[in-house]
Amino acid sequence: MESVQIDADAIRRLDLTPLQPWAARSLGEVLTQGATLELSFDWPRQADDPRELAECPEPRLWALRADARHPWLPLVLERDQGSLIRHVAMVVPHRFSRTDGLRFEPEALELWITHRLMQLDDLCSQTLGRSMRGNLSQMAASLGYELDAGFWTLLDGAVS
Repeated sequence: MESVQIDADAIRRLDLTPLQPWAARSLGEVLTQGATLELSFDWPRQADDPRELAECPEPRLWALRADARHPWLPLVLERDQGSLIRHVAMVVPHRFSRTDGLRFEPEALELWITHRLMQLDDLCSQTLGRSMRGNLSQMAASLGYELDAGFWTLLDGAVS
């Protein structure tokens, strides 16, 4: 696993330079890397600030920019330690409570994950000449999203 530190200055300036080592790789290399990237945010908060990191507007804006600039990012974020969920919480509306934890708005998550699956499936096919649907399905499952069995079949039958 590779950890990338995102400091407060990068967050304030919407500076994606911390992702440069990944962005400099060929897209094929990035896509086959697997879920090995961990993003660590160093964002100062007061001790009495009850917000989660994903509720702070500045890191959310940085994550939105990173998500827009690097659409492959969710595919390479590690899943076991929470990097993928933390990233998605930055870009998808959700609620957080101390008792229930993180709860994505169902329709928002469905739209985001469906869009991202279509986008990444096309990107993988065009870049690698093959699909990575198993990895994409695992990414969706790690977010608690159950992919309909006919989803890939529907995409296969779609006309460009």
